[in-house]
Amino acid sequence: MPISESWQRFWLEIGPFRKALRPRVSCKLAAVTFPVLPGAEPWSSSGSGERARIGVLLVHGFTGSPASLRPLSEMLARRGFAVELVRLPGHGTHFRDLMATRYEDWRGEVERVLAELRARTERVIPLGLSMGGTLVLDVVSQDPTAVSGAATINTPVLDRAGILVKLAPFLEHVLPLVPAKAAGLARNDIAKPGMNELAYEWVPSKAGNSLVRELSRVRRDLPKITCPMFVAYSRADHSVPPENSKAILRALGSKDITELPLERSYHVATLDYDLDLIEERFTAFADRIAKL
Repeated sequence: MPISESWQRFWLEIGPFRKALRPRVSCKLAAVTFPVLPGAEPWSSSGSGERARIGVLLVHGFTGSPASLRPLSEMLARRGFAVELVRLPGHGTHFRDLMATRYEDWRGEVERVLAELRARTERVIPLGLSMGGTLVLDVVSQDPTAVSGAATINTPVLDRAGILVKLAPFLEHVLPLVPAKAAGLARNDIAKPGMNELAYEWVPSKAGNSLVRELSRVRRDLPKITCPMFVAYSRADHSVPPENSKAILRALGSKDITELPLERSYHVATLDYDLDLIEERFTAFADRIAKL
């Protein structure tokens, strides 16, 4: 597609929002801290019974919130697992909070909570949805001995195609914010009616590009991951194509991989029709790891 045509399509996409984008957002505005949205709080459970020695860290996606993983977290807690559901910096409040954060902030929070969970359990299994899975893969690849296993659900690792992606480093200086749709993110990409992941309608360009710039490195380090892996993906995902999970499966260094295609869910599968299936299969995966 010619550059001029791509630019025209992008400009038409954000047309209704151009007036709102015209004023530059100041650094002072970006530094404001907003209240956590009801339902977007981090969540924790100490676990019970034999499974309390297994810690599960759950990590949500970019512009999303803990709401996307709260039902799964509670289900795993009822099973007896020790659970930590993290809220990444800048998420679950207001998109202006996200403007002041970058990929290294989110990764740092995952590392911090993972270390805390390791200190009180015998085995730890991080699970990430969407970008949360990217963060999990990144952290595990840098220290494979830190976990007993790991899980990803609809996780991006491939570079997005198109001329707009190539222009993103320049556009971020012109458009500090873009609508989620223009950034290729389908809000509430969920087949089940009435569900809400509490994701932002606006995407801070620099924050988003900080993730995009890390994808090639995360992808390159996948062979370093040798622990047991659980990889789930929706065949009908409108935000992260399933080719991403297939690329993960091909590149992993692990010989112990559980693959779970999801037939009835969209991107936010943990709020969708396959939630029970994910919980059942992940529990079996975790129980098996506990015996290794």
